[in-house]
Amino acid sequence: MKFAAALLIGCAFAAPSADLMPNLPDAPPFTTNTYSGYLTVSDTKSLHYVFAESEVDPANSPVVIWFNGGPGCSSMLAFMQENGPLCIDDGEDYIKTNPYPWNQRLNMLWIESPAGVGYSHAGTAQDLQTNDML
Repeated sequence: MKFAAALLIGCAFAAPSADLMPNLPDAPPFTTNTYSGYLTVSDTKSLHYVFAESEVDPANSPVVIWFNGGPGCSSMLAFMQENGPLCIDDGEDYIKTNPYPWNQRLNMLWIESPAGVGYSHAGTAQDLQTNDML
């Protein structure tokens, strides 16, 4: 498991420029480099991620990896309503800047897991079978 976590962190810091996401439609721009893309897990499985750099010192700030839990709950819920740089508050229908995002002092990596949740891809029925070891 330690290797997997190190690999994910390495992937986040090596985020391809094609994954750079300067803004979302009808939303304020991100205040730091923010990336959205896929981590390839196998030939048939890819996990969607969003990575937001720390506002203070991205090169030296710790990385927090956020999994919303489930299976079945997208980590984009946390990204857009709990701890991400943007938010949609209850009862509102617009995106605004979160005044207290966790990436003020941390590099944040949200991963939609397991495959098949949110924007993550599961190419086979076997990819959708999960337990604590898969």
